[in-house]
Amino acid sequence: MYNPNNEAALGTTVENPDSSATSGLRVGYSAWFMLFMLVVVYAVNIADRYVLSTLIEPLKKDLNLSDTSVGFLTGVTLAVFYVTAGIPMGVLADKTNRKRLTAACIGIWSGMTVLCGLSQTYWQFALSRIGVGIGEAGSTPSSHSMIADRFPAHMRATAFTIWGIGACIGAWIGGSGAAYLVNEHGWRGTLVIFGLAGLPIAALLWLFVREPARGLHDVKRTEEQSTIKSTIQFTLGQKSLLHVLIGNTVLTYWGWGLIWWTPSFLVRSHNMTVSEAGAMLGTIHGVGGLVAMLITALVMSNSKLGAEFQAKFVGWITLFATIATILIFSLESTSAVTLLLWIFIPAIYMYLGPTAALLQNLVKSSMRGKIVALMLFAANITNLVVAPLLIGFLSDTVSSYIPDHQNSLKYVLFGMAFTGFWAGYHYIKCTKYLRQDMIAAGAVSK
Repeated sequence: MYNPNNEAALGTTVENPDSSATSGLRVGYSAWFMLFMLVVVYAVNIADRYVLSTLIEPLKKDLNLSDTSVGFLTGVTLAVFYVTAGIPMGVLADKTNRKRLTAACIGIWSGMTVLCGLSQTYWQFALSRIGVGIGEAGSTPSSHSMIADRFPAHMRATAFTIWGIGACIGAWIGGSGAAYLVNEHGWRGTLVIFGLAGLPIAALLWLFVREPARGLHDVKRTEEQSTIKSTIQFTLGQKSLLHVLIGNTVLTYWGWGLIWWTPSFLVRSHNMTVSEAGAMLGTIHGVGGLVAMLITALVMSNSKLGAEFQAKFVGWITLFATIATILIFSLESTSAVTLLLWIFIPAIYMYLGPTAALLQNLVKSSMRGKIVALMLFAANITNLVVAPLLIGFLSDTVSSYIPDHQNSLKYVLFGMAFTGFWAGYHYIKCTKYLRQDMIAAGAVSK
């Protein structure tokens, strides 16, 4: 059995005899406990991020902000440093102890979330959000890398889908939890409470999760130390991987860009209160998202379906959800919009597990942290920088040209909804090259 402490010379690749060599390795209780803890970590991550979406309206009123300023303060300040720190964090994830790196990052972003709540000025808040972004940058690359090393290729889609449950739980807490707390403690007190909640999670992860051996379940166990340059060069030769990266980037821009502004859309165009919008959306995220993720995990657990099915699954779900979003931002009926949100929001979670598995199965084990960092760099530039700021700017611009100013956001979101078709296309297109690229990555044998 592979001993991670006995490293081979740089540049060598260890061949397992066949795919059964990896499938015969038992996935024990420690792997499932690690996965459970990473679900909790992801939930805390998303909750700390999503809470601001719920708090946009009181934050905007208290600090006297425009939609453009809100987009910059809540999105750009976090995202610029999130994506900038993401690549060195990905490099660290491929070199150092990943569970300790993740625990340290939780402590950083949680502490900075507390400082957001204590901020009294625009720039104090902005600087605290920068700290949140730096802390959050290290969590996902390390988590993805650890999961890929704990579970063999045929189980990764299921494992990553279970990990993705943390997103809907976090969004539910960030929606419903924030909706309740903002009435009791205001937006500042809400952020302090959310930040403090992450600190014990960091301690539990540090103390009780074991660091997994690298590449244990791969057919080809690469022990060379890859670089960002070699990872990019390898990626450019993987046509299916490029389609997945582009599809994921567009999908996150479309889906999470729309979701970020949906609470404000419901307040302005459907006359809901902040608490009503947050409670309703939080329930959809928590209940609908959880059901969607469990269905996805069940489907992905059938190893006979293969990677091609995983990609097509994401593609067709995205195309179907795109139609729902077009209707959400065009219909007048609040009841119809609510029903369609129960379709769109759960569907947006169903890409997480299959996409993460596709990424990890299309690169060598020494590149896993870096490929996640590169994926997050591209996705979060559009998701956290471009989408919030562009939507806010366009909403302010459109508002000055129409009589019903409160609906300017609705018209902008309607136009953005169509980009989902672009994302779905790339996931379906990537299936043409998947098999050969997975062989090149060492995820499967010929």
